[in-house]
Amino acid sequence: MFYAISWFLSLSLLALWSLLCWGTHAFTVWAMSSAGALAAGAAGAAGSAAAQAAMLPAWLQGWIPPELLRTLESWIASAGPMLQSTLESVPALAGAVTVLAWGIWGLGALFLLAIALGLHVLIKLLQRNTSAPVQGAQAA
Repeated sequence: MFYAISWFLSLSLLALWSLLCWGTHAFTVWAMSSAGALAAGAAGAAGSAAAQAAMLPAWLQGWIPPELLRTLESWIASAGPMLQSTLESVPALAGAVTVLAWGIWGLGALFLLAIALGLHVLIKLLQRNTSAPVQGAQAA
């Protein structure tokens, strides 16, 4: 039973780690793909379509309080020129994000699996140590 509990917890942590890595990757790719619209919005462009394309997705705007949404949108708009200049100076950065995300996920997954295997071995050792005196007492 302890084996099942330890593996369930370990695999649950692996699922949460995967979700965190996927979400971070999706946000990073979204930010890089909308860098041009962000810079246009920050430059004071009157095109509301470009500014709306750069802001948060509509499904996410309903979950954020309005004052926090305004603050977040102004922060995103002010970060646009810096992000665009970074993308202009290092064009390979957009393609490297996926490789970096997979690498970080892989290292984290190996770490979590090593912990799971360590727990498995620890449970085995603890069960062996607790069952050995009982068997010795029965033989005597």
